[in-house]
Amino acid sequence: MEIIQWLNSIFWGYLVASVLLGSGIYFAIKLQLPQVRYFSSLIRNLKDGRKSDGGVSGFSALCAALGGQVGTGSLVGVAAALASGGPGAIFWMWMTAILGMGVAFCEAILAQLFRKSNGDGTYRGGPAYYMSYGMNNKILAMCFSASIIIGIGVFYVMIQGNSIALAATGVMDINPITGGVILCGLVAAVTFGGIKRLADVATYLVPAMAAIYILLTLFIILSNFTMIDDVFFLIIEQAFNFDAAAGGVTGSTIVLAFRYGIARGLFSNDAGNGTAPSMHATAQVKHPVNQGMSAMLGVFFTTIIVCTCTAFTILITGALDSGESGILLTQKTFDIAFGDFGKFVVFAAIFLFSFTTLLADIYYGEVNLQWFSNKKFIVTGYRILACGLIIISTLIPVSALWDLIDFASAFMVFFNVVALVFLLKYVKYVVANYDRQKKNGVELPEWDYNIDITKVELSGSDIESKPSVQAS
Repeated sequence: MEIIQWLNSIFWGYLVASVLLGSGIYFAIKLQLPQVRYFSSLIRNLKDGRKSDGGVSGFSALCAALGGQVGTGSLVGVAAALASGGPGAIFWMWMTAILGMGVAFCEAILAQLFRKSNGDGTYRGGPAYYMSYGMNNKILAMCFSASIIIGIGVFYVMIQGNSIALAATGVMDINPITGGVILCGLVAAVTFGGIKRLADVATYLVPAMAAIYILLTLFIILSNFTMIDDVFFLIIEQAFNFDAAAGGVTGSTIVLAFRYGIARGLFSNDAGNGTAPSMHATAQVKHPVNQGMSAMLGVFFTTIIVCTCTAFTILITGALDSGESGILLTQKTFDIAFGDFGKFVVFAAIFLFSFTTLLADIYYGEVNLQWFSNKKFIVTGYRILACGLIIISTLIPVSALWDLIDFASAFMVFFNVVALVFLLKYVKYVVANYDRQKKNGVELPEWDYNIDITKVELSGSDIESKPSVQAS
């Protein structure tokens, strides 16, 4: 474990952060700031994506992706960032989100372009697929798939189970293993129903749980509105704190704030690590840009809104001085604000958030296993293994899980960003196609999904029909 911690200090010191922020700036320039140009259309785009003909709608795919994003990263990740990097870490989480919106935009579009049909009206896809069919680089695809199966399909699954178990012990006298067994049964009931059931469950759970949680945090924030300015300026000040002698959590230096802000920011919104594209590939939308907008909204919502609400409540209540970390810090915050009732609020939130995140994480592991082999017994075996990992996770220290997650996430980012840069030409072409249709008065631009974009003359103004890359 010491070797992994040493490598993490190198990866997350500046290397991963530089890759994420650098690629975010690069994509923003090349695509002319899609997070700004399309921002006013993000909500309207949801309305257009609420329905699909028998498959997974764009809205359902977004909810399923949010189920994997608005998880422990929004509650546990923020608390961990504050405890380890101080208030300044929140600023770097914001930067990760703003630039990450452009990265997520590219990921979702490529996932739509290079997905594969499951033969039942649904689709599967993601980085391994656009690496393989867009770049024709099966080695890179294999490396990415292996890293995401281990990082997301194993370690991420375990951190969700661990978080729920810890939250449960904070509100009731229950053995963590017992909670793990109950959770395992609930997850299995949905997971073995496939992507359609997962999307349907997420469509109902995600909007409801997010709305309730945000309303409660806003109540705390608005009840102490005179402190909002002080908290905001504290975050900005600590983000650029070079005084190592300041001491204490609020005296964390810019190095710690930067390191943990970027790492936990990525954990909260997944932009750049290649997980969410697997869910966005399932959506049936009129144009890939539609799902690109949904991906940007997902990043904005998880980090700029949900994570900010969590961070402000922790800082306003003074819970950061309690010495707690992770989910226990978040529970302490709500305990201060609402008394014993607050602990149950956090438990309910972390249970629902982590539940949908677990479903998404298992699917991410599954869809990347399918890149290696689509044999049913392999997928079934993985689902059984994942359910077992939920129980095992209740016995493992959370600090060890965070180290393993950071280690795996670094490789996912490296492999995925290489592909995004190489395939950016296709994203630019698709975006130009969408913008041209809008300029010509088409209210809802459409894309011909039968086109093999790798055989298209990208400098041309019209798209020639070619054999589909989606055909099984």
